[in-house]
Amino acid sequence: MTSTDLILPCRDEGPALRALLPRVPAGFSVIVVDNGSSDDTAEVARELGALVVTESRPGYGAAVHAGLLAATADYVAFMDGDGSFDPDELVPMVADVAEGRADIAVGRRRPVSAGVWPWHARVGNTIIVAWLRRRIQMDASDIAPMRVCRREALLALDVQDRRFGYPVELLQKATLAGWRFVERDVSYHPRAEGTRSKVSGSVSGTARTARDFWKVLQR
Repeated sequence: MTSTDLILPCRDEGPALRALLPRVPAGFSVIVVDNGSSDDTAEVARELGALVVTESRPGYGAAVHAGLLAATADYVAFMDGDGSFDPDELVPMVADVAEGRADIAVGRRRPVSAGVWPWHARVGNTIIVAWLRRRIQMDASDIAPMRVCRREALLALDVQDRRFGYPVELLQKATLAGWRFVERDVSYHPRAEGTRSKVSGSVSGTARTARDFWKVLQR
């Protein structure tokens, strides 16, 4: 498989990383970005062979960007480090980009059981995606929870948001730049026991994320 850096933005994901990192397929070098954890996230990641990058600025976009700057491979993949996604499903996404079928491969969540994707998070996602598809004809139906692209191309795209609006800005800029999309179904599992979502774990978390999304859309 094409050599790829897998960037995992993490905050208090130690319990998830113990199970997740041994499952990462060969060909991926893992970069765990510790974004203010109070648990053993960094220690677990180092113990299991990942490169650990510390990002003190809070925010999903800050963590993702720190991982991107630390990456050295031609291709980069992004996925949450909470155990809700299967890293094996990144393999065909890397192939989509490396073999020239797409400039960016993105995941489309398919919950494996009821309750995995709370109603408030699903509704917010649906509204944002509908806006982007109507406004700029974005060729995706989810907010890219897993994604693969070329590192240099992503750096050139110059995504600026450092909070939860990062994936929306990325999709918006990629669409306007004429990037070709491939979207694949990805299994969406319950988070690892002992971890809690900063976004979909509560209505208030979803509301904060939605505000970040709309700030990006209004630029």
